[in-house]
Amino acid sequence: MHCPFCQHTESRVLESRSAESGRSIRRRRECLACQRRFTTYERVEFVPLMIVKRDGAVESFDRSKLLRGLVRACEKTGICQSRLEAVIDEIESQLQLRSLHEVSSTEVGEMVLTHLKRINEVAYVRFASVYRQFRGVKDFAEALRQLDRSAEIP
Repeated sequence: MHCPFCQHTESRVLESRSAESGRSIRRRRECLACQRRFTTYERVEFVPLMIVKRDGAVESFDRSKLLRGLVRACEKTGICQSRLEAVIDEIESQLQLRSLHEVSSTEVGEMVLTHLKRINEVAYVRFASVYRQFRGVKDFAEALRQLDRSAEIP
């Protein structure tokens, strides 16, 4: 590990603790050359997830892009950002467990809708309207009927 101040390669660990809900380790270090302190994070490295878009284009999975979509769908619903990040964590974990690391954007969208259906109906309809490209009132009415039917099933 290079010191960010003097680039010396030797440092000692002063303190280690779990971070990001146990998904990483935070280490406080001290450079043996300049004695300045800095923090490092150690994480498990995953194989990058690739998303296959509707038009066939392939791009890497972008947590921040998915979070922006969720935040937009959940505006003024009272859902905190940490809850949305937990949804993304769960979706990303499910995707990482698969043997194939290419997944369609449709599948990711359906996973998001499954979570939103349990969290907030308004956010569900908002996200569905963009994701499923609603064209008019009939599309909204059908989404509401499906939501109503699934609420009736115990």
